[in-house]
Amino acid sequence: MRVPFAELKDIKTYLESHGLVYSIMIKDIQVLLDEERETMAKSRRLERSAGSFSYSSYHTLEEIYNWIDSFVMENADIVSKIWIGDSFENRSMLILKFSTGGSQRRAIWIDSGIHSREWITHATGIWTAKQIVNEYGKDGTLTNILNDMDIFLEIVSNPDGFAFTHSMNRLWRKNKSSRPGISCIGVDLNRNWRSGFGGNGSNDNPCSETYRGPYPHSEPEVAATADFITAHGNVKALISIHSYSQMLMYPYGHSLEPVADQEELHSLAKRAVQALYKVHGIKYIYGSISTTLYVASGITLDWAYDSGIKYSFSFELRDTGRYGFLLPASQIIPTAQETWMAIRTIMEHTLNHPY
Repeated sequence: MRVPFAELKDIKTYLESHGLVYSIMIKDIQVLLDEERETMAKSRRLERSAGSFSYSSYHTLEEIYNWIDSFVMENADIVSKIWIGDSFENRSMLILKFSTGGSQRRAIWIDSGIHSREWITHATGIWTAKQIVNEYGKDGTLTNILNDMDIFLEIVSNPDGFAFTHSMNRLWRKNKSSRPGISCIGVDLNRNWRSGFGGNGSNDNPCSETYRGPYPHSEPEVAATADFITAHGNVKALISIHSYSQMLMYPYGHSLEPVADQEELHSLAKRAVQALYKVHGIKYIYGSISTTLYVASGITLDWAYDSGIKYSFSFELRDTGRYGFLLPASQIIPTAQETWMAIRTIMEHTLNHPY
């Protein structure tokens, strides 16, 4: 809950008068925003002078898309760029394909940034792309995975919203779609999927941050992703990266009922979290979305599982609230490093347990 400073005293009085316990997680968001902006500006100056791309900095949409083009050119032997559609504001929806050959092989899908303010997810996606290239041919596990399976990585799943977080509102969550007669803009892309659409944990109010949209897959960003995965037909694992809270979760979000593969998914989540912990000692909790975080309907993960993608997982990256969505750039590399080990665990299990 974000409280304007002018209202803080009244809200604290109200909470205390009703015996409600509260804690202040971020005292002044503007301080963090100013620090983040200053750090980005400094990093941009260093990158320009060195003519290089910093994996330890946050980047704009234009910078990320320029990096994608360079990255693909430099690693054309195993990386290609695929356009899967356009956003509401006609920005390209791009994915990276990592492949050693063949077509329609078993595949792993990874996406980040569906909620635009979660900048650490985009940064983690970028670092992950570089790690895949660096590790292929050196790390036996990753090499085995990529020799048998393809990896698809969508770094910016919500390009309009992400651009908006840089130009206007750093804490914007939704996309930027608009409709006649509705003053509020945007749909929560992680409430717009078909599975459980319209259920608990989503909102029919267009002004809500969890507005689900008028109907399933109404948003071009969701439709493009769903259509690509469906058309491929052989995606065996889906990993959706969010922040924050330090969690690794599996379906369902829209229901408290355990899924058919709950036992296997829970065991795999446990091993992934253990692998993550060994890197920097960061503790994650794990379980189904509905029992670990909250009930949420119309989410990517439930759609993926109901579409036959058994190994469907969602991360909530660092931290647990000290910085929230404004995680300092100094934590990008360690966050990406630990997340990679968990992703690698899930991918290896998928490789070794075909279905």
